[in-house]
Amino acid sequence: MHSAITSAELSRPTAGDFYRVNRGGGLFSEAVSQRLGAAFALLGHRLGLSPTALTLANLVLGLATSVTVVALAERVAAGTVPGWAIGLVALVGWQLAYALDCADGQLARVTGRTSPSGARVDVLCDVAAQITLVTALSTVAVAQRPSTPVWLVAAFAGTWMVNLVTSVMQSGPNAASMVPSTSLPVRLVKLIRDYGAVITLAGVVLTLAPDWTTWLVAAFTLVNGGFLLASIAFTARHASRP
Repeated sequence: MHSAITSAELSRPTAGDFYRVNRGGGLFSEAVSQRLGAAFALLGHRLGLSPTALTLANLVLGLATSVTVVALAERVAAGTVPGWAIGLVALVGWQLAYALDCADGQLARVTGRTSPSGARVDVLCDVAAQITLVTALSTVAVAQRPSTPVWLVAAFAGTWMVNLVTSVMQSGPNAASMVPSTSLPVRLVKLIRDYGAVITLAGVVLTLAPDWTTWLVAAFTLVNGGFLLASIAFTARHASRP
């Protein structure tokens, strides 16, 4: 359990104070995204920003990044725009947007500004940002390989939201994990479900090998679809117990 922030610490919190109240998200997210989020939370606190301001900044940056990728996907496929440049935009933009998503909760918890409405705005902005991210990856996949099946794009879009939905479901008092172990081997395996690691992989593929995006989309669909089926089986087994 994270240690509470005292009134003395609240007057002049450090990045470490913000990081101590992070909500995890996976091995990569804790090591990179949440630490970067703590720096953003500290900056936001010093600038007098509200947690919702950071939430909206996450949305704006995420949308801008994805729209850029979509707008230039055809040009990248045609070779008139360097793919590595757009890939770097995606890699950096999506990761910074996620760091801001981590920061808003840290800022709210340290400063005591948590609220149901703030939590709802956070979830809604996450949904909007991830819809555009899915759109960007789907657009690149089709631009690079016009033969990409429509059903694959549809399945990818549908199963991508499994991670977000299950995260919301696990935030309540009845949360349960299929694999509760926090050992390093288990956490390494769980990187395939770590949002920070996933968007980093997507950015790397767009930077180094955008023509592999269709295979990336297929892999994400298999992983998320498999996790959905496993979650249904796990939950149904518990629900059927007397």
